[in-house]
Amino acid sequence: MKSVAVIGASLAGLYAARALRAQGFEGRLVIVGEEHHRPYDRPPLSKGFLTGATADQGQLALADAEEIAELDAEWLLGTRATGLDTQGRAVLLDGGRSLTTDGVVIATGATPRRLPGPAPTGTHTLRTLEDAQALRAELTGGPVRVVVIGGGFIGAEVASSCAALGHDVTVVEAAPLPLVPQLGDAMAGICAALHADHGVTLLTGTGVARLHDGGAGGDGNRVTAVELADGRLLPADVVVIGIGVRPHTAWLEGSGLPLDDGVCCDAGGVTPQPHIVAVGDVARADGTRAEHWTSATEQAAVAVRNLLAGRTIATHRSLPYFWSDQYGVRIQFAGRRLPTDTPRIIEGSPDDRSFLACYERDGHTTAVLALNRPRPFMRLRRELARAAQPVTT
Repeated sequence: MKSVAVIGASLAGLYAARALRAQGFEGRLVIVGEEHHRPYDRPPLSKGFLTGATADQGQLALADAEEIAELDAEWLLGTRATGLDTQGRAVLLDGGRSLTTDGVVIATGATPRRLPGPAPTGTHTLRTLEDAQALRAELTGGPVRVVVIGGGFIGAEVASSCAALGHDVTVVEAAPLPLVPQLGDAMAGICAALHADHGVTLLTGTGVARLHDGGAGGDGNRVTAVELADGRLLPADVVVIGIGVRPHTAWLEGSGLPLDDGVCCDAGGVTPQPHIVAVGDVARADGTRAEHWTSATEQAAVAVRNLLAGRTIATHRSLPYFWSDQYGVRIQFAGRRLPTDTPRIIEGSPDDRSFLACYERDGHTTAVLALNRPRPFMRLRRELARAAQPVTT
């Protein structure tokens, strides 16, 4: 294999490029990124970057100038992939250009889901650096009324940052309780209480009917209110939509690759075309698509190994892990929880918003959750990881 194109210049794409060089690939390496920035860290966008604690954009960089140089890659930034010719081994780019390559790493990530209908000025999603810059600009001119639609991790983190900046914040969640699929009812309820602890209103069990703007006689196209499905009207100066993401696969339609909530690949990231692998948020590996930082970094080395071998010789089987920082509380979770698993507090107290809990099934621990207990959490996470199936060859 003399050339590899990595499509996607974010976390998973960077780790794939690193893995290629680390595993001895010395050929032509091209990294295509739709954004104009080199890879940067997204988690701080909803936290420190939004509040101003991480004001310098350079602090978000995932690689310094020395590492960028060592990768010896061609960077095509501000360039959008528009199609993939699997037989001709060519990536189609905007402007009618094409890139011929022996191997392809698909790392195009995901894009935020949006509400149906028009989006008035003052309506935001949060995925890119530009998204965060635009939202931050809206939050620095004094107190405003913020409505966050969606109570998942991004929504909760944005609400936390807005509250820290002194804004009036309401979170709207369609489910009876946020984070139930991830944590279960009891533990999700404890995490949901963090909103009330910090003066944030949480409204659950209702969706959003539409967004209102000022109209011809008011503030024009500026958002003024959120109308809920149950008829309530929430005044709003700023609206943040955090209702999840969808994998960025539109450019692959017609390529012949199987697409089903992501690029379908095996547990090693390999598609039915062995010279094409997928990593990160866009990859549906062995029937599962993960949207967490650690998955994106761990998948890359395995997928690249298989790409260079021309077949699946390794699979990725690490323990699922994610974290979220909300209202000064670090929430950490690791493991594979089933809805029937029973959580048990083994250290600390939910009343103090600092505890360690295990999920149990038939006398065995299946997952672990911690609020502000990082050291004991990491110990139990390591124990769980030892019991998980490692990378196989």
